[in-house]
Amino acid sequence: MTKDPVCGMEVTSPSQFFVEKNGEKYEFCSESCKTKFINEPEKYLVKPKEKQAATYSITSNGKEKIDIPIVGIHCSSCIPTIESEIKKLPGINFASINIATEKAHIEFSNSEVKTGDIISAIKKAGYQTGHATMSLGIVGMHDASSISQIEEGLKRTSGVLSASVDLATGSVIIKYIPGLVDLNKIKNEIKKLGYDTFDTSGVKSDKPEDSKTGNVEVDENQAAREKEYKTLMRKFIFAAVLALPVIFFSYPTVWNLPEQFQMGSETLRLIWVAMSILSLPVMFWSGAQFYKGAWAGLKNRSANMNTLVATGISAAWLYSFVATYFPGVFPSAELADQFFDVIFVVVALVILGMALEIRAKGKSSEAIKKLMGLQAKTARVLRDGNEVDLPVEEVVLDDIIIVRPGEKIPVDGVVVEGSSSIDESMITGEAIPTEKNVNDEVIGSTINKTGSFKFKATKVGKDTTLSQIIKLVEQAQSSKAPIQKIVDKVSGYFVPGVIIIAILTFVVWYVFGPSPTLVYALITFVTVLVIACPCALGIATPISLMVGVGKGAENGILIRSGDALETAQKLNTIVLDKTGTITEGKPSLTDVITANGFTEEDVLMLSASVEKSSEHPLAEAIVNGAKDKSIELKDAQNFNAIPGYGVDAEIDGRSVLLGNIKMMKKFQIDLGLLEKESTQLADDGKTPMFVAIDNKAAGIIAVADIVKEDSVEAIIQLKKLGLEVVMITGDNTRTANAIAKQVGVDRVFAEVLPEDKALNVQKLQNEGKIVAMVGDGINDAPALAQADIGLAIGTGTDVAIEASDITLIKGSLKGVVLAIQLSKATMKNIKQNLFGAFFYNGLGLPIAAGVFYPFFGLLLSPLLAGAAMAFSSVTVVTNANRLRKFKPKF
Repeated sequence: MTKDPVCGMEVTSPSQFFVEKNGEKYEFCSESCKTKFINEPEKYLVKPKEKQAATYSITSNGKEKIDIPIVGIHCSSCIPTIESEIKKLPGINFASINIATEKAHIEFSNSEVKTGDIISAIKKAGYQTGHATMSLGIVGMHDASSISQIEEGLKRTSGVLSASVDLATGSVIIKYIPGLVDLNKIKNEIKKLGYDTFDTSGVKSDKPEDSKTGNVEVDENQAAREKEYKTLMRKFIFAAVLALPVIFFSYPTVWNLPEQFQMGSETLRLIWVAMSILSLPVMFWSGAQFYKGAWAGLKNRSANMNTLVATGISAAWLYSFVATYFPGVFPSAELADQFFDVIFVVVALVILGMALEIRAKGKSSEAIKKLMGLQAKTARVLRDGNEVDLPVEEVVLDDIIIVRPGEKIPVDGVVVEGSSSIDESMITGEAIPTEKNVNDEVIGSTINKTGSFKFKATKVGKDTTLSQIIKLVEQAQSSKAPIQKIVDKVSGYFVPGVIIIAILTFVVWYVFGPSPTLVYALITFVTVLVIACPCALGIATPISLMVGVGKGAENGILIRSGDALETAQKLNTIVLDKTGTITEGKPSLTDVITANGFTEEDVLMLSASVEKSSEHPLAEAIVNGAKDKSIELKDAQNFNAIPGYGVDAEIDGRSVLLGNIKMMKKFQIDLGLLEKESTQLADDGKTPMFVAIDNKAAGIIAVADIVKEDSVEAIIQLKKLGLEVVMITGDNTRTANAIAKQVGVDRVFAEVLPEDKALNVQKLQNEGKIVAMVGDGINDAPALAQADIGLAIGTGTDVAIEASDITLIKGSLKGVVLAIQLSKATMKNIKQNLFGAFFYNGLGLPIAAGVFYPFFGLLLSPLLAGAAMAFSSVTVVTNANRLRKFKPKF
């Protein structure tokens, strides 16, 4: 097949309509397209690179023009669909699709519509656009208001589709269109907002195979965190050491100092002068990030934690400066007091809190570090018949790799020689080693326990299972739960609200407060600014999400997003696909029943010998059953398959019939009590097959898709979690009910066609239920996508896994139980954090404003406010880290 360069239609080659130009042959679907090409060849001859990159420009009337590459345009009928969806958006002046270049040419007003809206419209029309994803680390981001500031700033950048800031990891995930914006432009945009950046995982395309993960990235991230931590600790020590003498001389009556150091003395005034000078490096070196962040916020017309601290300590310094150098300005001597101690202590404590928060966040991300630490460093590869030790990065597809006992398996592959038992616990969470033989798959970074073997590399570098897991975990940790989006909105109004409260507090105390009113007004103003903690609000959700997702990865559960984690704890119904989910997914021999004096070994040997020549799945189950019992099979002669009945053959001169009851009746075989036995087996969900030897009924061979060992226990646990468990299957009602009874499922959807599974999920949703679907096959993918939460068994198909919200690396239903338990534990932790953050601010702000002073004489010192603010966020992070001790309840 080739593509018509004029209309884009797929054309069977060779076509009768073709043109040769510049040594190239161009084929067409019709004479009409051929004629158009001959008349204007330049219009349709596009260089390959022109099809890839997006372009951007601004027209003379101020409108923006953008060219977006579109994936999947195959014919001219695609064009009106896409153009129609784009033109529905407000602010679109012009939209045209060029099928030859596979680009959308759009002119629009950025004030009315964003690039992301245009991309969404193209997706709504059923097409994908080429985009890439980059991750950047951000230095100096400590409070929730930073999140909306950075996200909104980046979204205003043409070519940026979305930006998601994760305060817990100190990073931002950006989806963008290459060609419209690049890494340097994005870094500059972030710098304009007052933050520095560092590379974490570089740039990744929207295809999984184009992403990369490695220890270098972790080291860079860790190094940046460590550098920031050390810098903050140096600043803290500097401020704290200077704070000690300042506090000592700020309260001469408390320490009962001599008269020359008491209020009003010349010696104390000179000490105040020294304090004013020493306070400058504390403010502008130790507290430099507060002023830098506040200035960036002011330029971008926003406010954040830095604004609060900078305003508070600046107000205290200005008042103290006037009291020190111009005491005569004040109407009374008692007003001419200084608050330099507030500056030193608040700066020191807030910086200490920031440093401890960074250190605690490092513990929260230990799961991803553990995963990256699992990666093997070298591989022993066969090259030109010689064993060569190579860095794992140099292993290529189809390399033959040798693994000895105790070594890590470097990459994913298939065993070609030898056998061993493999410890896969670091990937699947399963403690029992797995036996591996020829043609079995092995996973990179797992540990070889006993034997030596050779395997062929099938996935290397960024495509290995571990690299994909790391990528999924990183993306999930950087995603946002719906509850976080609400918190982000609240945080956007929080800081301006606090500033308004602080101003009102100052006015009220100045007008209605006790004497000296100015001093009380200033104290309460500074205290309100200092005690408010948007940090605790900002990290309450992402820090718990990061720990929860990481804990899931440690237990073989890959949670794709915060949305999935939050929805999972709301579930009340779970739909289990029978085949491959509740059961093993392949038939196995279950029963051998004999009659008329025949032995079990004879019946099984002759049946398996006959079926050895068949390719039917049930035949394979019988043959494998005989091999498991070490029964030697023989060759069959005169094999004959009778459609709808069974098979007959001769083994060592003996006639063997194997089939259903119709076959037995056809050959007039008297079954006796075997017919009743077969009915009971069928009622148990098994498939019975009659065996006749030399025209006498010899017995029954029964085969079934057996239930997994832990399915019954998992379903009991799901019910204990308050979930209604539903089984869905294409099997007949009799078999389905038998399996359901065996595992304890009360509601069954039987005889469901693959395409109708999603409709049955929708039926449950229409009953008002929040539904999870668990499956493993291609035919489960629509149902997984339809469900509120889709859980894919990791042993299943790539299509099912791609359609799911949560992937269970192990093929066990216990993973479903664990995923829901972990979801509930994580959301409980998030709610505790949010309650603590809101309770702290809700109680702290009124106390700081002096609301309780008229009733209880309670007034908070700015020093205590600074301490409370510093440790509120540390408390949130510490609570989130309790999730690291989560254990499944089985």
